This record gives sequence, structure tokens and C-alpha cells, in this order.
Amino acid sequence: MINIERSTGLRFALVLAVAPTLSIRLAAQTPPALPSPLSLTDVIRVASERRDEIQAARARIRAGEARPIIASGLEDPMISSSLDHLPFMLGGADVSVTVEQRIPLSGIRSHRRASAVADLERLRADANRTTLDVGVQAANAFLMLQERRLTAVLVSEQIAFARDVVAAANARYASGTAPQSDVLRAEVEVARLEAFAKALVSDVRGAEAMLNTSLARDADTPVPPLAPVVFAQPLPSWPAIKAALTSRPELAAGRAEVARADADVQVMRDMFRPMAIIRTGPAYTMAEGQGWMAMVGLSVPIWRGKVRAGVAEAQAMRAMSEADLQAMTRMIEGDAAVAVHRLQAARDRQAALTSDVLPRARMVIEPAVTGYAAGRLPLVSVIEAVQALWLVQSDLIVADTELGLAWARLGRAIGSYEEIIK
Repeated sequence: MINIERSTGLRFALVLAVAPTLSIRLAAQTPPALPSPLSLTDVIRVASERRDEIQAARARIRAGEARPIIASGLEDPMISSSLDHLPFMLGGADVSVTVEQRIPLSGIRSHRRASAVADLERLRADANRTTLDVGVQAANAFLMLQERRLTAVLVSEQIAFARDVVAAANARYASGTAPQSDVLRAEVEVARLEAFAKALVSDVRGAEAMLNTSLARDADTPVPPLAPVVFAQPLPSWPAIKAALTSRPELAAGRAEVARADADVQVMRDMFRPMAIIRTGPAYTMAEGQGWMAMVGLSVPIWRGKVRAGVAEAQAMRAMSEADLQAMTRMIEGDAAVAVHRLQAARDRQAALTSDVLPRARMVIEPAVTGYAAGRLPLVSVIEAVQALWLVQSDLIVADTELGLAWARLGRAIGSYEEIIK
């Protein structure tokens, strides 16, 4: 028979032994909780810390940090044994063991190191570019989720108001001052808004999944409330923006490509110079016995046409890198100018909706409701006035989102989000 108490005790001891390991593993797999409320600055920071693309870029940088040492190192020495003389009578032999080292007599090692360092700078610039791209993706996801949530709140308010309109229509229908069609028309508006609200639930969840994905989190992880976005004011001046463009990672990568091309030209020119060969080691001869041998030689670069072709190729690559850098500089300045103008357009639209259009739309509601309650206006006038207000409120939410996206794109164009987001 099995001892139940002993078996239970063993299982309990096993659980106690495994529990710390399981808790440590689960804690390592569970991402830290997001701040609540979640701000746009937090989103950009978390994305830059957790996204796998950035981790991969940093791993490439660590790999590139070893390249200058590898590229500038000497060739491995060669150890060889030699049977220098073996008489036919087999009375002995002359033998030697040598170590051979090839040493360049030019600056090719330092130039190869400079080329590898330029590659490392390009990798660092690529990592910065990836960080900026990840930041703007996370900002887009944050602003889209904010738009969906604000729209859901607005629709809830619209449903409550539409139900009040249904109650007013029922009251007038009961008193005989309004036809039944008014009640049915108001109920249709409520049903339409409720259907829209039901669809918004999935839209909000989809936006939350997008934000979680941009933050390297599980798609179904709950997202805390979002904090209002506050941007730096006023709009940066064009001279300040143009001065900040020099730090763009794309330009840093272009400058690194030019530096690498310069180093490659010098590497090819160093091929015209010879390379020293040193060989030394112990030797043994039948006549003299043990001794030491040494040899010094030089390579003879006689195939100079091949080297000249290599230099010409490297010079052409340098010219191409310089032209690419100039073209990229012009394109980046153009992108920044476009981002500034689009931001100004979004600010103007948002300001017009806030200060002019929305107050006018609100002013129409009270006279329309009062006129319908007094029997002077039909129900369609109230519905049209309310729908106009709701349309303006929806446009304002979209305008706020577009303004935020314009600020994020300007930050990407400048190469820093810290300058524009408080």
C-alpha cells in the first residue's frame, strides 16, 4: 500500500522547492506595469527600452565594436618546418623550424581601422534611426487609442442626449402635439448611435492591441488611462530646426559612409607599397650542428594596374557617398519644412474648430430644443442641430489627433522628441 501522508508530504516539499524558481521565471517574463495615467513621453520611453528592433540594433553595435581590432590586426604568423638537405646516403640531414610574420610597410592597418570605425558609427546612426522610428510608431498608436477612447466618450454623451430627445417626443406624442413619426425618428437616432458605440468597443480594443504591440507587450494586456498630450509652445523657428537637422541619424550615417570611403581609398593606395616578410627560427646542419637562421624579404607589387583600378573604384565610391550625403541633406531639409507647414495647418484647423466652429454649433442646440418643446419647430430641426454639433465635436477630436501626429512627425524630422513634448 502507498503511504498517503508520505506521498502528500513529498509533493508539498516539491512544490516548495519549485515555487521560487517558477516565481522568478514568471516575474522575468511579466513586463513591468505601465504608468497610470500613461503619457506620450512614457510611451516613447518604454518603446525605446523594450522594442526588439532596438535590442537588435544594439547587438549589431556590440558586434561592430570588435571590427576595428579585427581589421587592423596583423596576419597570423606561420610556423613551418623544413628539411633543407637530406643526403642520399642518409647519414644525417639539415633541418630548420621557422616562424614567419608579414608586416605591412604602409599605414594600411590604421586605414582599415578607420574604415571599421566608420562602419561602427554608421551602425550607431542606424540604431538612433531605429529608435526614432519606434518612437513615432508608438506615438501614432498612443494618439489613435486616445482618439478612439475620446470618441467612445462622445458617443456615450450623444446616446444620453438622444434618449432625452426620445422622452421629449414621447411627451409631445402623449399630449397629442406631435405625431408618432417623431418618436420613431428619435428612436432610430438612438439605435444608430448604440450600433456605433458597439462597434467602437472593438475599435478601442484594436487600438489598445496596436499600442501594446508598439510597446513590446502582449496584445491583450490592459492599457491604463491616457494622460492629455501637452506640446511645447511656440512652434520652433526654422533656423533652430535647420540647425537641429545636423544631428539626424540619416546624416550621421551618410557622413560615416563618406569617412569609410575615404579610408578605403587610402587602403587601396597603400597597396602600392611593399610588405615586409620576416622569417626566423632554430636550424641544424650536419656540418655545423645547431644554430639559428633569419630571413628578411619584401613583396614586390608589380601588378600596379590592378591596384590603380582598385583606387579608381574606391574614389568613385567616395564621390557616390558624398553625392548621396548632399541629396539626403536636401531631402531631410525638405521633409522638415513639410512637417512644419503641416503642423501649422493642423494648429490652424484645431484652433478654428475650438474657438469658432464649436461655440457656434453649441449655440444652435438650445433654440432648437426650446422651439421643438414649444411646438414651433419639427423634430428634424432638433436632430439636424444635434448632428451638426456631434459632427463638429468629432472633427475636433480628429483635429486634436492630427495635431498630435503632426507634432510627432516634426519630432521625427528634427531627430528628437524631447524638444517638442513636455
